[in-house]
Amino acid sequence: MEDDQAQKPPSLLPYDDWTEQALRQVVTRALSHAAEHGLPGEHHFYLTFRTDHPGTQVSPRLKAQYPEEMTIILQHQFWGLQVDEEAGRISVGLSFGGVPATLIIPLGAVTAFADPAVGYGLRFRVVEEPPPPALPPPPEPEAPPDAEDSPPQVVSLDAFRRRGPAKD
Repeated sequence: MEDDQAQKPPSLLPYDDWTEQALRQVVTRALSHAAEHGLPGEHHFYLTFRTDHPGTQVSPRLKAQYPEEMTIILQHQFWGLQVDEEAGRISVGLSFGGVPATLIIPLGAVTAFADPAVGYGLRFRVVEEPPPPALPPPPEPEAPPDAEDSPPQVVSLDAFRRRGPAKD
């Protein structure tokens, strides 16, 4: 049985990426639920993320203290939790040593999520680059002044087609 698995070719479909995207959606839904309804019962979240990921916004003091990675706990004392799926980011207010701070965390920066109350946890690869912003549609080309009067032109592609095997 082990020999069969060792001989399987690598997948040409990105199953690992699809699985990770689906599991990131679980995190997004859990955080969205908490943002809308609060945390039920004993549920609380540990969220680990890269502070050096593009788009992550933390105070300079926290960045100096956690230059690469940070774990926050969402349990009793947090506020303003928002999940913006379209922008792909989370924002939340927390207090660090009595100093309030708002964190903005791209979903791609999240490396781990856990809900210790139920023993649930996930680990993720860092998404190296955030998706590029959507570009505005190109402006409509202006028609030349006489365009309305001229008939549409048809271009024949026959001149570009091969007409049989090439001969040397």
